[in-house]
Amino acid sequence: GSLLIAKAMRALVLLLVWTLLRPAGTQQCHLASPSGVLRFTDTHAEIRVPALHRVPSSLDLLYGLVRRCLDLIQQNPLPTELLRAALNDPGSVRTSQVVQYELGYVICAAVALLFTVAMPVAGMCFCYCRSRRRCGGRLRAHRRSLGCRRHCLLASLSLNSLIILTSVICALVTSQRVKGQMEPGLGAVPATLRTLRQHIANVPQVGPLSWQGVQMVVDQFEVPRQQIVSDLGGLSRSVGLSIHSQLKAMTYAALADLQDRAEDLQTSLHHLQILDQTVRALASARAELEPVLRERRRQVVTLLDDPRCTSCASVLGRAQSLELGADYGKVPSVEKVLKELAGLPRSDFAEMIRQGNGTFNSIPELAVERMAQVIQDLREEMARVTEKVQSIADSFPLHDYTQPVSEALGKAEDRSQPYLREVERFERYRWIAGTVLCSIILLILACNVTGMALGAYGLSKREDPSDYECRGEAGAKFLLVGVGLAFLFSWLLVLLVFATFLVGGNIQTLVCRNWVNQEIYKFIDTPGNLPPSMNLTHQLNLRRGSNLSTTYRECKTGAGLWEVLQLDRSYDLDEHLKTPKYTADFQKRLGDFTAHLGDVRLLRSEGRQDLETFARSSMHEVDYRRYQEEMKIPVVQTSLPGLARNLEGLQKMQRNSTVAGRLAAEAQALWQMQNSTVQSQEALVAKLGESVQFLSHLAPHLQERVKTTLATVASVEARLPVQAQQILRQEIGCFTRKELRYFTQYLNWVGQTLREDVASCQPLATALDNGRVILCDRIAEPWNAFWFSLGCCTFFLIPNIILAVRLTKHFRPIRNRLISTGSEETCPFHIPRVTALKL
Repeated sequence: GSLLIAKAMRALVLLLVWTLLRPAGTQQCHLASPSGVLRFTDTHAEIRVPALHRVPSSLDLLYGLVRRCLDLIQQNPLPTELLRAALNDPGSVRTSQVVQYELGYVICAAVALLFTVAMPVAGMCFCYCRSRRRCGGRLRAHRRSLGCRRHCLLASLSLNSLIILTSVICALVTSQRVKGQMEPGLGAVPATLRTLRQHIANVPQVGPLSWQGVQMVVDQFEVPRQQIVSDLGGLSRSVGLSIHSQLKAMTYAALADLQDRAEDLQTSLHHLQILDQTVRALASARAELEPVLRERRRQVVTLLDDPRCTSCASVLGRAQSLELGADYGKVPSVEKVLKELAGLPRSDFAEMIRQGNGTFNSIPELAVERMAQVIQDLREEMARVTEKVQSIADSFPLHDYTQPVSEALGKAEDRSQPYLREVERFERYRWIAGTVLCSIILLILACNVTGMALGAYGLSKREDPSDYECRGEAGAKFLLVGVGLAFLFSWLLVLLVFATFLVGGNIQTLVCRNWVNQEIYKFIDTPGNLPPSMNLTHQLNLRRGSNLSTTYRECKTGAGLWEVLQLDRSYDLDEHLKTPKYTADFQKRLGDFTAHLGDVRLLRSEGRQDLETFARSSMHEVDYRRYQEEMKIPVVQTSLPGLARNLEGLQKMQRNSTVAGRLAAEAQALWQMQNSTVQSQEALVAKLGESVQFLSHLAPHLQERVKTTLATVASVEARLPVQAQQILRQEIGCFTRKELRYFTQYLNWVGQTLREDVASCQPLATALDNGRVILCDRIAEPWNAFWFSLGCCTFFLIPNIILAVRLTKHFRPIRNRLISTGSEETCPFHIPRVTALKL
């Protein structure tokens, strides 16, 4: 059984040692925190061109209707030949070419001219008829269908007025929308050109008072630099704590094992000394007890043999067996072992363990001290990296290439100002004229509504169709006032409608429609279409073989200016943004750093000698079973308390007082011997048993445990520097990868910012798209909806005039009343008169 226990303990110890001493290279990074995401300040946003988009509107159905009408009016594609001739040689343009292209507008102009002439002429004819009491006069006779005709005229004029009202409301809304979009739209033209010029001018460098462009991007290196410097401040202590945390289990286990062996040494010496002293004391006490016990046995036996002792024969045999039991003079001596361990321990194991523990726990502070110089070198290296990053801005070659673009944008901004002011003035006059004419149309509608209300009310109050009724007459006059206003201002409405139609329609069909399908870009890209003074490829300094359409598509996808301007060969941005270019020295300094951080002495030579002496001692050769077998034998073979109680029982049975007295005296003597001598020897035997038990359990495994402890401590002392160096390299590798991610984040952000914001030509494409949105979606659409709505009002004034003139006759009294033989239904407004009978 003990052999099996020893093998099991040996396997357990070997497993523990392998677990504690296995390599630590597979550990994960133990730095304080993982690399985070850097946040860079986007101060370039203030010169970014915001993208505009078409906003859905409740008038989209009206806008779509107007576009379809314009597509019907102007079905011709972009007149490339006509535009080429107009731009290169304006004198060669023939009127027939313009009329052929603008045929739909010419037809509309003819209709507008006819309307402009016809309406005043018709108005004058109407005035002449009114002077002859013809148009708008009275009905000559009352007919059966008069009521039905009147109701039809009322319903038709009401429906026509409702259509005009809807149209005039749309005209007012779209007019106000044009006014609201025109001012910011016109202001966006120079603002966009100015923003583009500022964007391009600020790409290569910054002036003393600005904070944009490439220099802004370079200055943002302060973000990763501060983060890296901050991480460097905690690197050394983090490395020390990582080494301590990964090696503490192994080290603490070795120190605990060493402390156990030191305690085994101390405790073994203590128990060996107790064993030796106790055996000597027991042998001496036995020698003293032997004659006393022999004499006591003789006296008791003599007393029990006395014939006068009644019933004493039963106890006689027990008294005769009264003799000593265990003889500790026969057990093996431990004096040899004590001589071998004499003077141990020579070293202070407690102090030795405390010092080893303190040295190991001071590894974090030692790491801070050993890495101070390399940390300082890395901080200085970060200052040199800052200078390298500055070379990105210093070597950026775009200034010479962007200067022509900036000058072209400046000229466009200056030349656009007079035209924009004229457009703003024309828009102001248009809005005033449109508002006034819409107000007149609303006044005409008010006359219609008032006239119809008064006329209908007058008809309901009239007793006879031929009677004069002032309210009906007033209604008729209101309708005629509306007719007069329509004749008077309709030609002005037509002129305003045609003027706005001619401008807005051509903008939609000639510019917007061809802008959306990019026909304009194709026209500009075709060689010879533009005069040399308008060569955009040359003015914008585009790369050879490129055109505006290609440039627009590239810019829209976020291409950089150096790609559009073909600067890839003179400045390779990707080459300038390679991480090793800025981190090679930083990595090398970290990679070359070494430090001895695991030199910890757990066991000094004198302590090792003490343990080796302890293991070589003959303590395991002592036969502790002899001790255990001897301790099983009592100090006295016969129980003294039992014999004393037997004598006390016999004493009560005696008739002879002398014998009874002697029995009582013998019993008392036995009790005294038990309480004084025997019990003290039994206490020594119990004390001896504790020491024998401890030594018997320790001795068989002592040599193996000591050898394992010494091997573990030696192995830990040898592996601590190696594994500490491995952990140091691992932690420095983790730190290097973490800091390189900061460099990579910054350089990726630099590339993205330079391409998409600072040195991106996407604002150029965005500006073109914004121009289309402003001109076509926000100005041209409500502009065209305005003339379309106002044209509807003008067109429906014609049926309004006819219906109003015809309705006035029904609101006036009938001139010649015809008496009908039918029922009163033929004259629903007639009340029969009372006549006198002839006598």
